[in-house]
Amino acid sequence: MITLAAATATAAAATLGDAPLAISFQGGGSAPVKLFLALTALSFATALLVSVTSFTRIIIVLSFLRQALGTQQLPPNQVLLGLALVLSFFVMGPTANRVYADALQPYMEDRMGHVEALEKASGPLREFMLKQTRDQDLALFFEVSGRDRPVSGETIPMTVVMPAFMISELTTAFRMGLFLYIPLLLVDVLVATLLMSMGMMMVPPTLLALPVKIALFLMADGWRLVVSSLVRSFG
Repeated sequence: MITLAAATATAAAATLGDAPLAISFQGGGSAPVKLFLALTALSFATALLVSVTSFTRIIIVLSFLRQALGTQQLPPNQVLLGLALVLSFFVMGPTANRVYADALQPYMEDRMGHVEALEKASGPLREFMLKQTRDQDLALFFEVSGRDRPVSGETIPMTVVMPAFMISELTTAFRMGLFLYIPLLLVDVLVATLLMSMGMMMVPPTLLALPVKIALFLMADGWRLVVSSLVRSFG
């Protein structure tokens, strides 16, 4: 019995050894490959959120607003991050829908390979980023990298688009934050001047300026104006 079993195993091994081993990655690939690529993408989710979406501009402007109001930790960091994420999802919705329809869905249905899916997904993202990127920032990274700027109709590489986009987003965010900061700073100066003129130098100006700034902000419907300005700035 043992000899028969050993002979059967040897024959099976010989058969498997003679048969060619073929692993096909056509289409979207096998389920383990898709799972591996999905987990890899998730590991870079934070970096992608900051570098290719509207999140950076939104969170910086909201941070400027909180500092200008002088409310310390109100709203808390979790609330600001949540609001920035929600607004980012709203702004990036059309782009995300295009990425899903053009790249992710065909890839998951094995209608295209991962290389082609990546190229298709980068198209809508590149279009969104270029729309928000200043020409001088693009020219800077073309100059630093030593590349010739593409002629009309050629694709600008993502290695140039992404850093130029981030620099433009920082510039735009600080500009919007400055426009928020100056009016509220004037309130601080006005309150401090009034206290000095009244001889009340022992009273901290922030003690009176804080409720005044919050009242003015609420009377102007400040949250709606700030959110509206942020969302419309990506139009």
